[in-house]
Amino acid sequence: MTNTGTNFGLNVGRETPQETMATIAGTANAMKVVIVGGGVTGLSAGWWLARSGAAVTVLDKGIVGWEASGRNGGGASHYQSPLFEEEQRMWPEMDALLGYPTEHQKERIVMAVTEKQLRQYHYIAKMNNEMGYRVDLLEADQVRAMVPLAGDNCLGGMHYRFGGHANPQRTVQAYAWALQDLGGRICQHSPVTGFETEGGKVVAVHATSGRYECDAVVVAAGPQIGALMAKLGVSVPLAAARAEMIVTEPAPMMPIGGVDGNGLYGRQTMRGNLAYGGGPHEWLATFEAGPAARPSSPLTRNLARRVAELFPKAAHLNVIRSWAGIVENTPDGRPIIDRMKGPENVVVATMSGVGFGLSPASGHAVRDLVVDGQCSFTDIAKLSLSRFDGIEPDWREQRGWQAPKAELAA
Repeated sequence: MTNTGTNFGLNVGRETPQETMATIAGTANAMKVVIVGGGVTGLSAGWWLARSGAAVTVLDKGIVGWEASGRNGGGASHYQSPLFEEEQRMWPEMDALLGYPTEHQKERIVMAVTEKQLRQYHYIAKMNNEMGYRVDLLEADQVRAMVPLAGDNCLGGMHYRFGGHANPQRTVQAYAWALQDLGGRICQHSPVTGFETEGGKVVAVHATSGRYECDAVVVAAGPQIGALMAKLGVSVPLAAARAEMIVTEPAPMMPIGGVDGNGLYGRQTMRGNLAYGGGPHEWLATFEAGPAARPSSPLTRNLARRVAELFPKAAHLNVIRSWAGIVENTPDGRPIIDRMKGPENVVVATMSGVGFGLSPASGHAVRDLVVDGQCSFTDIAKLSLSRFDGIEPDWREQRGWQAPKAELAA
């Protein structure tokens, strides 16, 4: 038995522009792909695969994009990733390709309120310019002219001439709608309970909503990846952490909405609200059903204080809501995007806290691994799971990445 899933208000039956499909249609025809995890990485992979002609089913334990994928700073400037060039190429095109708005905006400003931050930003600017990615150093007066909410405590900053940001909630919605437009199915409230294997491959995925036959599987279930891959005899070292954000009342619009600094990441929304996060993240125990993602008052106050330091002219604004999502972290902080040798038709994708901005590129990479067995546009060898072969079983303890004792005892 299979389940067509919940529509959750998504559009269906909308025509896809022929020019979008012309260069890739048919490459995965008749391939049935089940994607476990309806966050931004799983949805992007599903969209890329559906564009190639695959019959895609996305299974999510809850509501798609409900955790960190829809609750993050929206940044898209990951210059240290092998996926960076594709990230930068794709983002300006995503609204047209998806057919729905992501609210993507170009460029970012990073401003310093301490000498230590300023030295760090000068180092980052030098490194980026040497890599060929333009970053302009800004004096304090220049920052204040470009960021009207900055105050006298601003010491300078830098202007990324690349990158940018988008609206996480809009973007997740856009991926989901575009995937359904291509015939993909999204099944919410469908936690995966197991895998059916035969001849060294997964031939079906079992969920609470039914049995889903498949030719390939993508496991992109965030913090639940470790437990799910263990069912297939594969060890994926991950630690879960709660990532929180706050949102203020609307402020006057700034010329560039993407402004970071003071250990914060975030953006100004198109309504003027300041949406910011930046840790410190709380380590959590990971359960198969997923840890709870509820904001905590101490961290909310910490974020509010640092936002007021970054934007003194907005310090009077009230915090009107807060969010929390769960991010998974690999031991070295880099993503894992890899196709398994056994079962040979399984691809694992965990983005280690940077999934949103890299999603146009990570989805492309996953599509390539599923269909072609290798990434077509960049070398992702450094993102392979094998780099953790032989890692110590107590690697979390060694790094101090432990959930509070009270939580572990609960």
